[in-house]
Amino acid sequence: MTILNAIKEAVAYIQSKSPSKIDLGIICGTGLGPIADEITNPVSIPYSNIPHFQSGNVKGHKNRLVIGKLGNKTVAAFQGRFHFYEGYSIEKVTFPVRVLAALGVQSLIVTNAAGGLNHNFSVGDIMLIEDHINFMFQNPLVGKNHEELGPRFPDMSQPYSKNQISKVEKICLDQGIKIQKGTYIAVTGPSYETRAELRFFAQIGDAVGMSTVPEVIAAKHNGIKNVLGLSVITNMATGHDTHEECHNAVVEAANLATPKVVKLVKQYIKEI
Repeated sequence: MTILNAIKEAVAYIQSKSPSKIDLGIICGTGLGPIADEITNPVSIPYSNIPHFQSGNVKGHKNRLVIGKLGNKTVAAFQGRFHFYEGYSIEKVTFPVRVLAALGVQSLIVTNAAGGLNHNFSVGDIMLIEDHINFMFQNPLVGKNHEELGPRFPDMSQPYSKNQISKVEKICLDQGIKIQKGTYIAVTGPSYETRAELRFFAQIGDAVGMSTVPEVIAAKHNGIKNVLGLSVITNMATGHDTHEECHNAVVEAANLATPKVVKLVKQYIKEI
């Protein structure tokens, strides 16, 4: 079965459960699932029920699609994502984004938990992703290109919308929410980075994580115009100390920051 047919089957199933036109998609990263819990009149669809979807097994991910109202918009929120390090192909990792695009979504919020490389950051900060560097060395566009999805060589000069970044900065100023900006580096994981790797990454980026970049590449390939990326800094990863990283601590830090993220996302959705 081609990816085009797989997308059609997934879209048909989702529309059979929730036929509403979807204004915006959200991918909830580790510990940030409560964003979707704010949705009113929700239709909750387990990933296991959606044709060609996977079920991740990472703590902090509920593995379901929630569709409903958030503010004045109809949104589709993925509570949990598929990671390359779980053994899924890069095509499977980006499949939910392809489905969102086929559902007509033109705005996407991608969130993640990330390690802070920038010494000026603190645990609990929210970072607006201005740009990214793909250290996963995996690209979802490798292989046969389907023109129905997007061009063979899509432009990536502005993967994250400058206009949307400016809107979020204004919201944060008005709401008194501390915000950072920077470059996100994506690695495959699942092992955390060595101190030498972190010192290197700190020379070229501001946060490091194990997701997001493949999804954003697929979103731009599919013509999703407004992509907003938000990283929650859940641990400091500068490479200059010897503390051990722990996924439970990352989830806990993300949970503590979630109310700020929810407040920001709700206000952003109201204003776009």
